[in-house]
Amino acid sequence: MGLFTVAEARTELARLLPVLAELIRVRADAAELAASLRPGGRDTSLGGLPEWKAAQARLDDLMTAIQATGAELKGFAPLLVDFPASLDGDDVLLCWLEGDRELSWYHRADLGFAGRRRLPG
Repeated sequence: MGLFTVAEARTELARLLPVLAELIRVRADAAELAASLRPGGRDTSLGGLPEWKAAQARLDDLMTAIQATGAELKGFAPLLVDFPASLDGDDVLLCWLEGDRELSWYHRADLGFAGRRRLPG
């Protein structure tokens, strides 16, 4: 897939927010189910092994849906989603971190998350 403009990435993120919210919920359910399945694990009203397998399958579907947009899922807990872009001639990744209210950060592709900066303007 190609590069996103800032506006395109923000539009795509808005479309992805329900998917991201579901992923966060299913991730929590899967963690609770996995803990309950360990020896000595606490029972959960969420179910057992079949429900854990279903949660894993749903997580796979949600992650695939994110990647299909051209966005890159870089982190799972917390969620980190990057949108490849060009900013002032530099290859960058516009990045959204779980908890961010909007897409307002980027980093150069060669620097990674440690080089994260606020988008200008």
